[in-house]
Amino acid sequence: MKGKPRFVGGSMAEKKKSGLERKLARWGWYFVLPAIVFFSIFSFYPIINAFVMSFHRKNMISLLRPVFVGFNNYLTVLQSPGFWNSVRATVTFTLGTFIPLTALSLILASFITAQKQSARIWQIVFYSPAVLSSAVAALIWMIIFQPTGLANQLVNGLLLRGGVDMRWLSNGNMVQFSTMIVYFWKYIGYFTILFITGLAKIPHGIYEGAVMDGAGRFQTFFRITLPLLKPTTVMVSIMAMLQCLKTFSTQYLFVQSGAPRAPIDVITLNIYTTAMREYNVGRASVMSILLFLTMLILTIVQFRVSRSDDITY
Repeated sequence: MKGKPRFVGGSMAEKKKSGLERKLARWGWYFVLPAIVFFSIFSFYPIINAFVMSFHRKNMISLLRPVFVGFNNYLTVLQSPGFWNSVRATVTFTLGTFIPLTALSLILASFITAQKQSARIWQIVFYSPAVLSSAVAALIWMIIFQPTGLANQLVNGLLLRGGVDMRWLSNGNMVQFSTMIVYFWKYIGYFTILFITGLAKIPHGIYEGAVMDGAGRFQTFFRITLPLLKPTTVMVSIMAMLQCLKTFSTQYLFVQSGAPRAPIDVITLNIYTTAMREYNVGRASVMSILLFLTMLILTIVQFRVSRSDDITY
């Protein structure tokens, strides 16, 4: 009988602990519930609705009920030259942007990390364009790309000539290059900060050991920094690629200002035109689903690669 109170006390403590955990879990659900409702309304429902509408013929401004057409919308879109032109424009923009963006942001991160006293100032300078909206960034560069703008003045000054218009917003190839410049300028600082965070996680003792063994800067960078930074590099590459696939504002504003549409008619711009100008919700939903599946596959690849590349120091 003397040992019984200890047993009862232990069981009561366990019951109190489990009751507290249930209470905390319940309050956790209370705090998470608004976010779940928000994402359900503005993310999950549009995805499900787009998938359903992709099998229907529906005019956006018509009051008639959607007509089920099966896979007819998919066949029409996949046989459309305009859709494949959008795929080409999207792939061109993505490859032409995220590859130099990833490489140069890594170089800038290494440079800024090496600057002990002015590192914070450099971070602010490069990150400041990221706080601007895409529309504001596009409008700024539309002014720069004007015939009398800074872009032509800078190119003519470097080439020691004058009065030559590079046709940044009128030539097909140049307008593609212009959209890449806008995106690069806006996001270079953001991805640089991500690389700086990854570099900060590498123990400094590894570099000290490499220096004691006689390793130079290039050997240290390619044999230590790059291998240990691989998870961050994969993450930045996938994030940059997903952002490029979603690009819309720059291309839309450039087209509205008179730039040729075909070279920069990315999938998101084609979706907008199909739905809002041609009022064909079904075909726009098909392109949205195809873009969503592409991004989903890339996200799954990101998670798998990141999980396989976890590094312990």
